[in-house]
Amino acid sequence: MFSYVIKRAVATLPVMAMVAVVVFAMLRLTPGDPAAILAGDDASGAQLEAIRRSMGLDQPIMVQLYVWMKQLAQGDLGVSLLSGTPVLEMIGGRIGPTLSLAVLTILLTIVVAIPMGVVAARNPGRLLDRTVMTFSVLGFSIPTFVIGYLLIYAMALKLGWFPVQGYSSVDKGLWPFFQRLVLPTLALSGIYIALVARMTRSSVIDVMGEDFIRTARAKGAKETSVLLRHALRNAAVPIVTVIGIGVASLITGVVVTESVFNLPGLGRLVVEAVLARDYPVIQGLILLFSFTYVLINLAVDILYTVFDPRIRY
Repeated sequence: MFSYVIKRAVATLPVMAMVAVVVFAMLRLTPGDPAAILAGDDASGAQLEAIRRSMGLDQPIMVQLYVWMKQLAQGDLGVSLLSGTPVLEMIGGRIGPTLSLAVLTILLTIVVAIPMGVVAARNPGRLLDRTVMTFSVLGFSIPTFVIGYLLIYAMALKLGWFPVQGYSSVDKGLWPFFQRLVLPTLALSGIYIALVARMTRSSVIDVMGEDFIRTARAKGAKETSVLLRHALRNAAVPIVTVIGIGVASLITGVVVTESVFNLPGLGRLVVEAVLARDYPVIQGLILLFSFTYVLINLAVDILYTVFDPRIRY
């Protein structure tokens, strides 16, 4: 197992290097000038040139790439062109709300979606099954921001159960922390619960027709044991796959959700950096998201070997 994990981890290094080069090239080749944004509309040509020179933007592209890659090798993501704050410091100050929202969304998805899918698979074609499938269709069809605004209107404005927006860190109390994350978590988890529940139902139904299920029943195993110990375990690989895909795609959902609920997380930081053409911040965030995506894929590969040891060979 250890050698398998090491091989998979080493294989991610070229991927990250390629992502870094592509991100750098895309940002430098797209239209726009951060020096012009920083200088303002009334800046003269000499002022613009001075700002570009101070930012290092007057250097050839390959020189800029070399300098940036050298900084990355030293664990330095650079400093913001606008505020002068180190990018790592900016990310550290914003990662709390994003990480909290993502973790709560993943936990809620797993706790709700897998039992829903198992119940639907246990009752194919019945009312419970049709209810789960209806919810799945609605979850796929309604955008996250629409669900967010509906939750704000119903639970915050009308009922007054939760704050409309904002964030409170854990050190200020658990209840204020959860109170401000309930609505964003519900809004963001809708589509992922629908996705995982649908895949769980389909996978369990496929496995329930296998020979080893009939053998377990012939030995007198209880239906609950057959469903949970035999069917669900053997249906776990596609379920883990779709959970991994859902976790990776949380990056997009977090940006929208944080904007709707005014959470000061990485999603908001992405929007601010893009609007300001703040190259180091954008590059650092994209690298962070890419690295997270790679780690998720690595974790999924490891989970594959837990549920099906043949995969490691």
